[in-house]
Amino acid sequence: MSRKNNLVTPVLKWVGGKRQLLAELTPLLPKSITKYCEPFVGGGALLFNLQPRTAYINDINEELIRVYRIIKDDVESLIAQLKEHKNDADYFYQVRDWDRDKEKYLSLSEVEKAARIIYLNKTCYNGLFRVNSAGEFNTPFGHYRNPNIVNEPTLRAVSLYFQSTNIQLSSLDYAEVLQGLPKGTFVYLDPPYDPISDTSSFTGYSKGGFSRENQIRLRECCDELDKRGLKFMLSNSATDFIKEQYDSYNIKTVQAKRIVNSDATKRGEVNEVVIRNYE
Repeated sequence: MSRKNNLVTPVLKWVGGKRQLLAELTPLLPKSITKYCEPFVGGGALLFNLQPRTAYINDINEELIRVYRIIKDDVESLIAQLKEHKNDADYFYQVRDWDRDKEKYLSLSEVEKAARIIYLNKTCYNGLFRVNSAGEFNTPFGHYRNPNIVNEPTLRAVSLYFQSTNIQLSSLDYAEVLQGLPKGTFVYLDPPYDPISDTSSFTGYSKGGFSRENQIRLRECCDELDKRGLKFMLSNSATDFIKEQYDSYNIKTVQAKRIVNSDATKRGEVNEVVIRNYE
């Protein structure tokens, strides 16, 4: 605990981010974690709270993993590039549309691409990373008075954390990541949630979505982790389908705040489950 840096916190808002659930999740973790894996890292709230010294960090969203790689390898150039962006609606839509011109987008540097994602995330509506079927960012402008586009202390702290530890970053199918884990690795899984209603599904963080067939495949991967003796903890919505899938495991219900809804009156507490293969 003495080695933890309190400035190491999420650099992006993320749908389903776990910052507000850390007090619930932390007591459910194993007492000792030497190696950590998070195949759906998203905003990384639990990762940055734990700050493990060895970690396998993955997300299918290549834009997100690019951001983390640039923070690790070239944070000062990233900060300088972020300072070029401004909180203006017309400018926002110009930057958002960069990926509509494939030739232009390919001409951007890795730093420019990473800065674009952070800028859009800080200034778009609700910090919602969402892409259309073509993989193009399509969240509207957020109209925030003073968004924190350039959070220099956090960016530098996360960069130092990445550089001073054994962090492996990848953008692969989660099953591929899980197959190669060494003995003793603890796995935290925070996949796209099973929708609690026909209208509540949000899978727009990457092309393709996450169906119930994907949920079953993930449960089968968890069964394999269990057979291999690897401890895992998984978060998901408290639907009957998910409870049935994991009925042989330890299931705890927690309450999380729903923050992504265009109708503010519908942003309330909702039940989630935390599933573990250990006590």
